[in-house]
Amino acid sequence: MAPDADKLRQRKAAGVVSENATQSTQSERLATVEALKSHEVAIDGIIYDLTDFDHPGGESVHLFGGNDVTVQYKMVHPYHTSKHLEKMQRVGKLIDYTTEYKFDTEFEREIKREVFKIVRRGQEFGTLGWFSRCFFFIGLFAFLQYLWVTTPTTYALAIVYGISQAFIGLNVQHDANHGAASKKPWVNNVLGLGADFIGGSKWLWMEQHWTHHSFTNHHEKDPDAFGAEPFILFNDYEPGHSKRTFMHRFQAFYYVLPLGAYWLSSVFNPEIFDLRQRGAENVGLKMESDYVKKSRKYAIFLRLLYIFTNCIAPAINQGGYTWNILGHVMVMGAASSLTLAILFALSHNFEDSNRDPTYQARTNGEPVCWFKAQVETSSTYGGFVSGCLTGGLNFQVEHHLFPRMSSAWYPFIAPKVREICKKHDVKYAYYPWVWQNMASTVKYLHQSGNASNWAHGNPYTGEL
Repeated sequence: MAPDADKLRQRKAAGVVSENATQSTQSERLATVEALKSHEVAIDGIIYDLTDFDHPGGESVHLFGGNDVTVQYKMVHPYHTSKHLEKMQRVGKLIDYTTEYKFDTEFEREIKREVFKIVRRGQEFGTLGWFSRCFFFIGLFAFLQYLWVTTPTTYALAIVYGISQAFIGLNVQHDANHGAASKKPWVNNVLGLGADFIGGSKWLWMEQHWTHHSFTNHHEKDPDAFGAEPFILFNDYEPGHSKRTFMHRFQAFYYVLPLGAYWLSSVFNPEIFDLRQRGAENVGLKMESDYVKKSRKYAIFLRLLYIFTNCIAPAINQGGYTWNILGHVMVMGAASSLTLAILFALSHNFEDSNRDPTYQARTNGEPVCWFKAQVETSSTYGGFVSGCLTGGLNFQVEHHLFPRMSSAWYPFIAPKVREICKKHDVKYAYYPWVWQNMASTVKYLHQSGNASNWAHGNPYTGEL
């Protein structure tokens, strides 16, 4: 292969797809996005049949059957060329295809080119260090779970055990369910089940989280932006909006309380029965593919196993349920919730974050650079040590640019990413310490809660 083959593929990708999109055969049908079948996806306005497609990354591709997955596809295929799409059977074209994002911009090309000099193709998956960290947290979790089931529970054990569950969410399942732990799909599938062993669901997580990654801070399509409503407003609605209430003026003071209930809302969520994540569904994602349907029985079994192990087994071991045991279970859940949710809240809710990255596309019809939008809606804090503890979630800018790259690489590419952002006048939010990001998040929540940002005009301009 020629030394510059990857570079040429990156530069020609958009053009090749555009050329591919203009080709048509008499057997193709014309359809709307809404009319897509559960075994079909649309990319750049072209409809593909996934029925006989042997996806190199595993069956997870079928999770998004029935949807326009243009952004999701390009998000996880940084080396995209027309060869990828030729592996799928083309069956039609969309008649209502529109896009708010553009790819293959000068900023995107440079940031890929420079980052791929640091992390070569095929090396972007978990390193020996990542797997060592991964199995350390798995071992810690397994040990504490053994104590939880076989010994009298205490509040101290509840707190430590809850935090260990959060570490599984941050350090194990997260990379795996992004397809970033290993190039082998079965490794990602197994480690991805870590979500189910801490009270979540890998399938529901992927439905919501991949949608969030694709449309970060989008005014209509980011399920994370609406997930805490009506208790917390992460979106900065205009004054007088129907979603605003008097209590939101004080949300900066109480926001940790709803976040502490994240475990309860996850473990006892009826979405597990149909595997249709309501946040993703409410922003337009369809989840009725055969892959989703066949996965339901596994998801339900794993949820029942979790409830038995964590909520029932301690009572059996200690001779019956008491208020004390119930308190231990609730504290365990709260410890897990707060460790996860507080860190999640930092990532995209801070002062001067871009709260409406597609404003320009809606007002003048000009699509915005997806890579630029990812940077300006995310923040990075700390360094290598924070990355080891949070599974790379402290490098949110790098993670959102390269979600299918293992978090082990983010500390190495971060300096180059910052350098390129500065060169292209793309705002990169970096906080040397986590408490600084937390302070900025609290200030933003106060601003969004009382609408003070609107005193100087409409903040929904996409401008920083």
